[in-house]
Amino acid sequence: MIHSMCLKNFKPFADQFFEFKPLTLLSGLNSTGKSSLLQSLLLLRQSHQQRLLPNTGLALNGELVNIGRAQDALFEGAKTEEICFEVVWENSLEGIWRFNYAQEVDVLNLASLPVAPGVYQSSLFNNKFHYLQAERIGPRPFFEMSDFQVRQLGQLGVRGEYTAHFLSINGRQLIPNSSLRYPEAKSWDLIDQVEAWMGEVSPGTRITINSNPDIDLMSLQYSYGDSNPYRATNVGFGITYTLPIIVAVLASEPGALILLENPEAHLHPQGQAKMGELLALAASCGVQVVIETHSDHVLNGIRLAVHGGKLEPKYVQLHYFQRQEKLGQAVTEVISPRIDRNGRIDQWPDGFFDEWDKSLEMLLEPAGE
Repeated sequence: MIHSMCLKNFKPFADQFFEFKPLTLLSGLNSTGKSSLLQSLLLLRQSHQQRLLPNTGLALNGELVNIGRAQDALFEGAKTEEICFEVVWENSLEGIWRFNYAQEVDVLNLASLPVAPGVYQSSLFNNKFHYLQAERIGPRPFFEMSDFQVRQLGQLGVRGEYTAHFLSINGRQLIPNSSLRYPEAKSWDLIDQVEAWMGEVSPGTRITINSNPDIDLMSLQYSYGDSNPYRATNVGFGITYTLPIIVAVLASEPGALILLENPEAHLHPQGQAKMGELLALAASCGVQVVIETHSDHVLNGIRLAVHGGKLEPKYVQLHYFQRQEKLGQAVTEVISPRIDRNGRIDQWPDGFFDEWDKSLEMLLEPAGE
């Protein structure tokens, strides 16, 4: 499990330290650096997948993330032409990667000595990893198949495009974390547990998967109770958007790492709060979850899980990103509020999920004539 990370000369960060916990939530206004933190982890994994690490360099463009050229990665006010990522795991295993800057390249050369081989056995680099980006696959008549991604790597795709194939292969396997079992589900099998948790978003949801291996395509259909199955394109957008997240969480065993962007997308407030609760439960049983979110409902779902004793407050890390101008240059500042046993947060910096309070104060004022 990742314990901390330090970014130097990378995008908006001159030298920024981040602490990680089993559940780490990133929030803040747009374009303040939240995605950049996730991208730093994805760049390391992507470079390892492209066989550039441990010995060669950093791949700025690939399947997981596309930065562009080196000038897009270097901190604008950098005093040295070197980008550095430092990652420490909870067992004190440390990886330090320094990369030389060269303006017109899309692969940065490794400047530091190779890290300990044990680093590349962690969940950041092995198959116990899921990343779902903000722009996931919405309702489609058909979904892709990939034996390599699903059977060999155990992946859902960064857009969740292989979720149907993953469920068709693994749907009748028991979920590995008993703490995530939905008690009213028909069984502890993955598919039944997914349906039960999907019921928190859309009650009574049932999933039918049909495959056409001749053309490497699959279809998803949804039904409710005894209704006839509906095509995914005829069901609410949020169902298909949420499905990969629920599958990734329920299929992950202890020690896995999940990176999620905007898990609240296309969900109503109750569903967003339940998503926060599910992610908190995953963190309570050994899965490390890093979330980028703009949803106060997701945060409140986590707070309620802490308040209900489902997750220890020491397992939650909040980071709020805000941008300030210093000496004519935009600088990102990171504030890290703490949560207590009652689910209360010790500080609420301006912009930290406070828009409802601001709107309410205005609504309490008498309306003008």
